[in-house]
Amino acid sequence: MNYTIEKNEQYALIRLAESAFEGDVPAEFETLSRVLFREGYSNIIVDMTPLQSVDMAGVNTIRKINRQCTNEVGLLVLVTKNDTLIEFLDKASISDLTILPTVEEAIDAVFMNELENDFRSENDDEYDAG
Repeated sequence: MNYTIEKNEQYALIRLAESAFEGDVPAEFETLSRVLFREGYSNIIVDMTPLQSVDMAGVNTIRKINRQCTNEVGLLVLVTKNDTLIEFLDKASISDLTILPTVEEAIDAVFMNELENDFRSENDDEYDAG
């Protein structure tokens, strides 16, 4: 799998340099994601701009990593403007999958998710005290 990765305190940004999310790519992506989870990253942004297609193994991997991010109170954000790919992923019915057109919007979504989580934990603390 050809990619670059940028790590930030809040998220890891993976920029894929592949035309298809199929073959060995989904398995390699899953391995990379598991390494990121072990390093403490629960927010993963995947720039899929060059991708033209995703096979069923790719869909299953996206579903699995999305569930893992959600379980870690994080967010998986896929970045693409490819309408065909977006439609295909929508039909795959991956619950709570976030797809945005730009990396900047994806970063904003991660920060909003972090704020919402902080707000929820503050509310939970108030209930615990009361």
